[in-house]
Amino acid sequence: MRFTTEYLGSSILNLRSTQVHSMENSSLEQELNLFQKHVTDRFNELSSVPNNDLLSLSWVRKLLDIFLCCQEEFRMILHNHRSKVCKPPLDCLVNEFYERSVKALDICNAISDGVETVRQWEKLLEIVVCALDTKRIISKGKFRRAKKALVDLAIGMVDDSNEDSNNVFSFASRNRSFGRNKVDRDRHDRRDSSAFGQFRLLSSSVSRNWSAIRQLQAIGNNLCFPKNSDLVASNGIALTIYTMNTILLFTMWALVAAIPCQDRGLHHNFSIPRQLSWAAPVTSLHERILEESKKVERRNSCGLLKEIQKIEKCARVMNDLADSLEFPLSEDKEDEVRVKVEDVVNVCEGLKDGLNPLEKQIREVFHRIVCGRMEGLDSQYRY
Repeated sequence: MRFTTEYLGSSILNLRSTQVHSMENSSLEQELNLFQKHVTDRFNELSSVPNNDLLSLSWVRKLLDIFLCCQEEFRMILHNHRSKVCKPPLDCLVNEFYERSVKALDICNAISDGVETVRQWEKLLEIVVCALDTKRIISKGKFRRAKKALVDLAIGMVDDSNEDSNNVFSFASRNRSFGRNKVDRDRHDRRDSSAFGQFRLLSSSVSRNWSAIRQLQAIGNNLCFPKNSDLVASNGIALTIYTMNTILLFTMWALVAAIPCQDRGLHHNFSIPRQLSWAAPVTSLHERILEESKKVERRNSCGLLKEIQKIEKCARVMNDLADSLEFPLSEDKEDEVRVKVEDVVNVCEGLKDGLNPLEKQIREVFHRIVCGRMEGLDSQYRY
């Protein structure tokens, strides 16, 4: 059999094309597998923390670090394979991801407001520390100042969605009015009610009728494991998109669980196929956070952040101590006050060290989402 030069040239070109295509598929497969491995390793490490560290400021910061790392890897995968991403079925899947990520921007704004709220609580605790400075003689006037800050703190930490909100507010108003005559008490109660309403709306980045629960539901709406046909047609990229969608949803859900924000709640079920390597740690974290929310001492909390629990405990202890004091203080009582104030100092220092970095990370998440969306739009126009 004789082969023409034209036939041989065509065969060589076809062979080279097949080899290049095979190499591209092999490289893509390795890239996608590595992404799945990184997601698994990161969430395994995050879920390995003891319950005492779960939902602490350091844990939330680790979660945001994981999101940012995964988001950057995901962005590079889309960038490296944009010729595939801009064609069906991936174009629709990628657009759906971007729509979900844009919805997460509102949650970032609400969480930033929540961080600022916690910072205001920290300032009230600092007033308590300043009033009861351990280096000075503790007088009745200083305790009144500390008591006022504690009452303001009790008002600020009321969760409007809880059935005990009115009881807490009444308690705060009653203590705030202590020692005044009836006319003054009525006037100050009305002023406190007005201040309470203003406190709720201070520096809010979202509208009054905005709901964190509804926003989470919008992000998770129609989030399903990709069809087999989509997995095959996309060479596995569809699974990567599903993974990033789930990471986005879980991260926003955990932030809403931890940080005070408007109409927060945990009413969202995560349905993740068990065969995925990262399903076990994410599901475990979801269940542990839900269990934390069901604890008696956490049911009426305005956020599951561990530092919020410490603030509540400090405020409660200091309030109980203030109610039991009689002036002039005995030496034993004064020593007890100094010990309790030192506990408040430790809480304030922990908040100072953790809130600023957390706020920067939330801002970084916001900007990364915006930049990712802009890159996606730019790729659509090019292709």
